[in-house]
Amino acid sequence: MDIPRIFNVTESAHRIHNPFTPEKLATLGAALRLEPETRVLDLGSGSGEMLCTWARDHRIGGTGIDKSQLFTEQAKLRAKELGVADRVEFIHGDAAGYVADEKVGVAACVGATWIGGGVAGTIALLAQSLHTGGIILIGEPYWLRLPPTEDIAKGCLAGSISDFLMLPGLLASFHTLGYDVVEMVLADQDGWDRYEAAKWLTMRRWLDANPGDDLAKDIRAQLSSEPERYAAYTREYLGWGVFALMAR
Repeated sequence: MDIPRIFNVTESAHRIHNPFTPEKLATLGAALRLEPETRVLDLGSGSGEMLCTWARDHRIGGTGIDKSQLFTEQAKLRAKELGVADRVEFIHGDAAGYVADEKVGVAACVGATWIGGGVAGTIALLAQSLHTGGIILIGEPYWLRLPPTEDIAKGCLAGSISDFLMLPGLLASFHTLGYDVVEMVLADQDGWDRYEAAKWLTMRRWLDANPGDDLAKDIRAQLSSEPERYAAYTREYLGWGVFALMAR
């Protein structure tokens, strides 16, 4: 079980697999007013930076599930590096359908809502692991401005314009599902640049080290096209944020 290899290559040097900077991640942790010993479930936990830094800074505990074997191993190493391996655990597995054995205070899916087939399904899945009065965290893209054509939406790596909402519409959709939005932290342009541009150096160094690899042609094509695509489309049209929800 693993994610497509190309993602393990392009994001192998990332600690955060979304457009958040470490400062934004810290802002989110502080905004949630986390109490020590709060249990956090993170579906699609990537390299574990959220759980590990919050365990260090707020003394929470938690479990992360991720389908990438590489990212899961990186998360375990990060937990040891920060001295929190006794507080957090990381499981290599499919987070789709995962429900915690014991209820948690925060249930999160930060940037991987395909796990539940979309936002509504992911919220329903997370709710199964949540204490009454707990907080759900959803990380999701939204349109900064509506793309004028479907081709521009596809340039942002969306399937169509309808894949994402404008920010007011996204917030309204949470209300429709029966949740209050109690906090949000939004990525900024620097966060997007750090997430996307960091891939380019990783790809170039990987190509230099693996010229004969079967994946080299695909990596070369991506490196040749991604800077321009990102600058023309994603950077101009797409936002991203983490939204804290509580059931009404």
